[in-house]
Amino acid sequence: MTGVPESTPPSVDQSMGELVSKLTTDLSELTRKELALAKAEVQEEAKKAGKAAGMLGGAGFAGWMLGLFASLTVMWALGEVMHLAWAALIVTAIWGIAAAVLFQAGRQRLKQVDPMPEQAVDSIKEDAKWLTARNN
Repeated sequence: MTGVPESTPPSVDQSMGELVSKLTTDLSELTRKELALAKAEVQEEAKKAGKAAGMLGGAGFAGWMLGLFASLTVMWALGEVMHLAWAALIVTAIWGIAAAVLFQAGRQRLKQVDPMPEQAVDSIKEDAKWLTARNN
């Protein structure tokens, strides 16, 4: 079975109402099957995305730990040539500068984001025009 509803060929004795009713039933069944297939595909992809997100979360945590221990290492290395408090202040200032630069860059990019799904809206408008033209 290919997912297309099986139907018998129309006979000469069937009325127009019966044909429209059969067509509507077939389209409804086809739509339900297509939606079920789409739902199954989305669920499978969501599982894959969930696993990938978990791995990325683990990588983010490992990266955070790396940054923390690298910062402590730099601080203690600087502590060999100056007071440890000044070394800690220098490392803190470097992270503050990095945070400010990343914040500004992220804010600029966020201003460029358009939350309206333009392609989807255009597609829906085209579909509506097509249906309107077809029904007239």
